[in-house]
Amino acid sequence: MTEEINRPRRHFIGIAALAVAAAQLGTTGFAQAQSASQVRIPATAPGTNTSFASLKQIHAGVLDVGYAELGAGNAPAVILLHGWPYDIHTYVDVAPLLAGAGYRVIVPYLRGYGTTRFLSPDTPRNGQQSAIASDIIALMDALGIEKAIIGGCDWGARTANIIAALWPERCKALVSVSGYLIGSREANKKPLPPKAELAWWYQFYFATERGRAGYEQYRNDFARLIWQIASPKWNFDDATFNRSAAAFENPDHVDITIHNYRWRISLADGERKYDVLEEKLAKFPLIGVPTITLEGDANGAPHPEPAAYAKKFPGKYGHRLITGGIGHNLPQEAPQAFAQAVVDVDRF
Repeated sequence: MTEEINRPRRHFIGIAALAVAAAQLGTTGFAQAQSASQVRIPATAPGTNTSFASLKQIHAGVLDVGYAELGAGNAPAVILLHGWPYDIHTYVDVAPLLAGAGYRVIVPYLRGYGTTRFLSPDTPRNGQQSAIASDIIALMDALGIEKAIIGGCDWGARTANIIAALWPERCKALVSVSGYLIGSREANKKPLPPKAELAWWYQFYFATERGRAGYEQYRNDFARLIWQIASPKWNFDDATFNRSAAAFENPDHVDITIHNYRWRISLADGERKYDVLEEKLAKFPLIGVPTITLEGDANGAPHPEPAAYAKKFPGKYGHRLITGGIGHNLPQEAPQAFAQAVVDVDRF
């Protein structure tokens, strides 16, 4: 099932519905209404929030993970995962909406971003997909979270897919921008038509030492260009970009980014300890947990068509097209729609 959601119309309706609910129910009644089966996330304009109140750190696996946390510690958990070249501000408006709906929301910096650091200088700066997913399982263990709804965009969506596929007992439900993104190095050896290859220009640039040096020297210019290409109708301002760009100053950011893209096309090795996981992922496993996939109508980044991956989700499943000029960084561009998907998938 595919739904089309118009963000500007939802914004208007949400404001009206919120005003009526508040007037009729009062503060106590409104809180009770949020616990009902039909929870409606209030309208929130992108950029309403500009920061998280505070960040925390915790040792988890091979990392000291930096993360934001909102909501009650005993509430149902939601973990939100960012991509490249983005950071936790992808969810700066989503997280408070979900906390207000009664969830404990965890938004970690992935390895190579923000305040997350490796505990040992000897740990390989490995960006392969199973390593990043294993980081999140370790984070859940460290935080005492047995099971969570997991949502993601870009690298974060791939990571969420992997957790749902390989550790379904840890994933209550899934919200994934651009659907099924689990990759295979063997499959990536097959060439694409020229137009499709062009969309991956940066991957081929990163395959060279010139590309590595260029990203090291011009990482902010590079990231801004990717934002513009991937979300051509998102009129983000300098302040919005700069808040995320600070995360790219992480000392491991370039190493992780370059390794991730070189590993995908077999130009860099992974770690042997992840081989078993990668063997499972190479078979493109089905994802059986309740899932909502999302796509923006103006996504300028490479992404599969929904019909190509719908059968990868044999359980309770829905797809939503978010209209109104929404690009690749969907949670930051359409926070209400993303947060609503999290609430809805919890009730599938």
